[in-house]
Amino acid sequence: MNFLRGNQSQDEGEKKQSGGGGLVGKVTDTLGGTTESKEDPLDKGIDFVQQNVLHQGPQDNESMIEQAKDKQIADAIRRGYKSGTGKEFPIGDK
Repeated sequence: MNFLRGNQSQDEGEKKQSGGGGLVGKVTDTLGGTTESKEDPLDKGIDFVQQNVLHQGPQDNESMIEQAKDKQIADAIRRGYKSGTGKEFPIGDK
């Protein structure tokens, strides 16, 4: 029954390029799922810590909830830096 599955290697490639498979992946793609190219250096730094220090797995295809969490972390870092130094965080806001 391989005809029901389609071309597996093509399906897997499409999932890697888009927001993943299934309904959640389609919703994430439609509503602005992120890819590494859309992130600023602070976001990439947060993803690096989550993946390599906290061992939360790959951060290259995050859901909308994970993106919101990362935005809160980035905003907190920017606020803390500004309150401590009186200057804007050197890495630009999105």
